[in-house]
Amino acid sequence: MKALRQIVLLLFVLVAGLYVWIAYVPAAQPLLARLGVYDLLGIAPPEPQQAAALGGPRGGGAVPVVTIRVGEQARADRITAIGDGRARRSVTVRSNAVGTITELAIASGQYVETGTIIARLQDEAEKIALEQAQIEFENASTEANRIAQLETSGAVTEVRLRESELALRSAELAVRQAEFDLSQRQITAPISGWVGIIDLEEGDRVNAQDVLVTITDRSDILIDFRVPERIVGMIATGQQIKVTPLGQPNTVLDGEISVIDSVVDRASRTLLVQGRVPNDKDLLRAGMAFSVNLSFPGETLLSIAPLAVQWSSDGPFVWAVREGKAVQIAVEIAQRTSDAVLVRADGLTADDMVVTEGVQSLRNGVDVSPRTDEAKAAKAETDATGETL
Repeated sequence: MKALRQIVLLLFVLVAGLYVWIAYVPAAQPLLARLGVYDLLGIAPPEPQQAAALGGPRGGGAVPVVTIRVGEQARADRITAIGDGRARRSVTVRSNAVGTITELAIASGQYVETGTIIARLQDEAEKIALEQAQIEFENASTEANRIAQLETSGAVTEVRLRESELALRSAELAVRQAEFDLSQRQITAPISGWVGIIDLEEGDRVNAQDVLVTITDRSDILIDFRVPERIVGMIATGQQIKVTPLGQPNTVLDGEISVIDSVVDRASRTLLVQGRVPNDKDLLRAGMAFSVNLSFPGETLLSIAPLAVQWSSDGPFVWAVREGKAVQIAVEIAQRTSDAVLVRADGLTADDMVVTEGVQSLRNGVDVSPRTDEAKAAKAETDATGETL
């Protein structure tokens, strides 16, 4: 007997639940019809007016709902890539001669201008050679002047005149060579920038091509990253990008595309792109990793509030209000944003009103009493105009 009572009680609960589902959840009636529940019970599905009376407010009448206007928004195609940063210019300064450092004129981490003296090498021998070359030049110049004076009187042969000119020219070249040799004992900065760590001291001996220091111009940071080949026709130099250093996730910087490679990599099917980010506050360093974001405006789609999207076994749909009645319209979701859903839909246009609250009591053709969601409507208007209403 106890088992029989439990079975009867279970059947009663199932019947009551089915009745509530049929009577008070009109949105489930298409599913019940497909499952053959109405045929099994020998009843006909309620008409829209009956559904409104069952699912609407007590005593019948139009179903109160909250609506919001459908808008339009361009679909954003976003690309995110990871790139490596490098300085705008970076020069490794090397010694052009062999010698001992007699003066180290800069310090590690210092900013230097172009032409600033970095170091001097021992140069006594070069100074002596320059002085000797200057003396020989003066002697050759005096001799050439004397020969030129004699040449006017015809006392000098053409050969002697030619010899004096060659001697003067050779002495001049010797002075230039001595001056050049002396200049090689002084190393200057080829660019303006920041000096790296110097691993040298006065008194150290260096050989030709030994590295003295690295100077980096990081006024701009260049970021090399790769993009998929499908957007090759969409990017252009000067296009704006958003850059976030991976080590500083809360920092978002504005930059632009400076160079686009001419060849797509066959292995990865990607294109190498170089972006440039100003480093006015000197927050960035060469070698840092960056997340680069590019946005491309896409097709214009219908924009609806997320609460307006409902789901059935056939997929997503919305309830639109037409002439005071609810109309179910199937939609295709294209993209979700933080505050809207971009959809494609036949039969739905911008400025249509869709239901966001009260959808539980709706069926096709049921009378509705719409009320506009003022807060969401004001926010949508603000987003569209950029002004606060």
